[in-house]
Amino acid sequence: MNIFRHRPLGLLAPALLLAVAGCSAAGDGRTVTAPTPDARTAPLCRDLDKALPRTVDGRDRRDPEPRSAYTAAWGSPAIILRCGIVRPPKMVDPEVAQGNDPNAIGGGVDGVDWLMEKEDDGTWRFTTSGRLAYVQVTLPKELSGPDDSAQVMSDLAAAVKKTVPTGLASMRH
Repeated sequence: MNIFRHRPLGLLAPALLLAVAGCSAAGDGRTVTAPTPDARTAPLCRDLDKALPRTVDGRDRRDPEPRSAYTAAWGSPAIILRCGIVRPPKMVDPEVAQGNDPNAIGGGVDGVDWLMEKEDDGTWRFTTSGRLAYVQVTLPKELSGPDDSAQVMSDLAAAVKKTVPTGLASMRH
């Protein structure tokens, strides 16, 4: 069961006019902490890693250090993907479920539902919902326009749909 109201892609665009999340990656001289997925989630994340595209939004894949099947990156500054993260707290927040939290909204792109969270620094982070593994995508501030961020999510959707089935992910904290 998806716990939040779905918003059409058209509502995704205005939210993304704000700056979106930055993160550290190889290419910027930084590292990314790899998640530690449980035994049920790890194989899904490894399959996703193999299915991810070579380019996202025209940026070449340049994975972060330390190398892991649970992280991927494209470009510099990097688009960062982490698979097997723990459930974001806002994903079960009743205010989010009712659509009352302006800092967390639900939406879908090309058949993949996402929780979009505005961070304290004004950036945005995206986490899949309704899938057997939580996949998180963090975008650099340069991708603040609706066309850029929607293109990133669209570029990643096929790999997510192919390798991470719909269902309820692990409830671990």
